[in-house]
Amino acid sequence: MIKIILKGKDFMDIANIVATAAGIAIAISVHEFGHAYSAHLLGDDTAKLYGRMTLNPIKHVDPLGLLAMIIFHIGWAKPVPVNPMNYKNYKVGNFIVSIAGVCCNLLTAIVCAIIYKNVPIYGVQVLTYTCIIYNIGFAAFNLLPVPPLDGWGAIETFIPYQWREYAYKFERISGFVLILLLITGAYRIIINPIHGLFASIVQMFMF
Repeated sequence: MIKIILKGKDFMDIANIVATAAGIAIAISVHEFGHAYSAHLLGDDTAKLYGRMTLNPIKHVDPLGLLAMIIFHIGWAKPVPVNPMNYKNYKVGNFIVSIAGVCCNLLTAIVCAIIYKNVPIYGVQVLTYTCIIYNIGFAAFNLLPVPPLDGWGAIETFIPYQWREYAYKFERISGFVLILLLITGAYRIIINPIHGLFASIVQMFMF
């Protein structure tokens, strides 16, 4: 039997790696589950039929979005398939499903903040603090008004019919726009105020 003793920096590095992996997995899972479950409640079972109404992060991971999460602490997952035509009210349903993931991330961050405050155990605090960071980052970044992110889904709901052609053209180049925003850091202009607001809300439960 080989006994490995971890001390100091080695232990902290491994703890941080585990916490990072867990934080990303939790942020992705609760976010996408929020989309799928809210759609289910509103009458659309498309996500459920595709196996996306689950907390299993493997079902939701987008490779580029995961890379962005690791590098920038922000990112996205594979869009949950939905059919808005199944909603009782298209606009209300589409808006609720679009922001449901963000709401779930924010709620998860608040729960983690409460645990962080009340459980003074090093491992627990490392994990919950990391979950807070990634859930806030995931929620804020996904409110960018660029397809396929949630901010666009919420805004697209209310775009007048006569502007739909321009919206479709924007969607076709959205991948390039998103990468450009990441590379240049221009996304921070929109994200920083949102991130600050979410962080302030969570901190009320943390200290």
